[in-house]
Amino acid sequence: QITDHDLMAKAVVSTQSTGNTKSNKTHVTKTPGGKLVIHYATKKTQISKCGDCKLGLRGIPAVRPVKLASLSRRVKKVNRVYGGSKCGKCVRSRIIRAFLIEEQKIVAKVLKAQAAKS
Repeated sequence: QITDHDLMAKAVVSTQSTGNTKSNKTHVTKTPGGKLVIHYATKKTQISKCGDCKLGLRGIPAVRPVKLASLSRRVKKVNRVYGGSKCGKCVRSRIIRAFLIEEQKIVAKVLKAQAAKS
């Protein structure tokens, strides 16, 4: 029975650091030539979240920040106000709230004008 420890002992060690950190996770892979080599696992990605409701944003790829920097702008955002920052539901509620506040101001102005008239 060959254990992971035996495989690691036979594997060709690369020059990355040896500490047991999140960025240093490895697994042993056998090459077509029959050699055992250590491959470094990439960190898991997190989906971008809405700034208001903290739900995942649709249409934006879940990639590491370095990869996100190399992506084009059209891939990183949705073609909408606050695209890539807020979800559609939160944007809709913001627009409706702003509209209702403006309507409230107009109604208050009209009532004030009517009170001044009479």
